[in-house]
Amino acid sequence: MTETPAPPAPSFRSDMTVELVKHSASDTDVLWAARVSTAGEQSLDELQKDPERSKGLINYLMRDRHGSPFEHNSMTFFISAPLFVFREFHRHRVGWSYNEESGRYRQLQPVFYVPDPSRKLVQQGRPGKYEFVEGTQEQHELTSRSMEEVYRRAYETYEEMLAAGVAREVARAVLPVGLYSSMYATCNARSLMHFLGLRTQHEQAKVPSFPQREIEMVGELMEEQWAKLMPLTYAAFNANGRVAP
Repeated sequence: MTETPAPPAPSFRSDMTVELVKHSASDTDVLWAARVSTAGEQSLDELQKDPERSKGLINYLMRDRHGSPFEHNSMTFFISAPLFVFREFHRHRVGWSYNEESGRYRQLQPVFYVPDPSRKLVQQGRPGKYEFVEGTQEQHELTSRSMEEVYRRAYETYEEMLAAGVAREVARAVLPVGLYSSMYATCNARSLMHFLGLRTQHEQAKVPSFPQREIEMVGELMEEQWAKLMPLTYAAFNANGRVAP
């Protein structure tokens, strides 16, 4: 007699993961695109022979908001984060392409978000002028306990519906937005700068931003990897107030 495998036990995590899976992105891409308007096609050697001129050109393009040269590159990230992060992420449409794992075609795994003790829990002030402050130990314990209880019950219900023959696309409706999902997200440097300007806080930013911490964590990981690919563009972005061109 074949034994039915035990259902997966719910697991809980607080981190976000971002993997750069492929890219065609360098500062040279910006220089090629910008200089074609005045010099025509140039070789890689010509573009690299004057580093200071290249740095100055990229800074000029960023400062005066000549944005199109920053679009001639591509980065694809594989991101794992809770559903509520992706719902915010998908508001970024221009210059982005997404493919997310589907709850219609596969059984979703019971991996759920529970904030760790470093997550500030208490909101003070009004929309547009508020801040988050540390929660008490009791608030953190209540948050963790409540989330885990709800997640367990929701996933049990999901499995009961699947076992009864209910379609995956229907049964998934009982799962909460704290469920982890994964997706490929492809962008160019200009669209990524727009994202970072809104979804991260930074001391060099001209325009203040108030992102939800969880999407900011994703943004920080993407920014770290992009900075290595396009250091001149990244430096110009920061030097000019982190405003996308």
